[in-house]
Amino acid sequence: MTTQTQAQSTESTEVTAVYQVTGMTCGHCEGAVAGEISGIAGVTSVQAVAATGQVTVMSQAPLDEEAVRAAVDEAGYELTGQA
Repeated sequence: MTTQTQAQSTESTEVTAVYQVTGMTCGHCEGAVAGEISGIAGVTSVQAVAATGQVTVMSQAPLDEEAVRAAVDEAGYELTGQA
């Protein structure tokens, strides 16, 4: 039974994904990308770093990459894939 309890507790663990985004050059860019991705259902945290082009997203469940791509496109940048 202990294994079952542990499995249930790990199901609520957040998922972290890192994406590569091109075109971000400043803090405003980071905010625009993070703001759009934050609007995706289930997203709990977003950190965008213009210097590396990486966006770290924490969510309640794995995200559909096309939803992330659409959010990045809406912000005016390009998602090149997972980092």
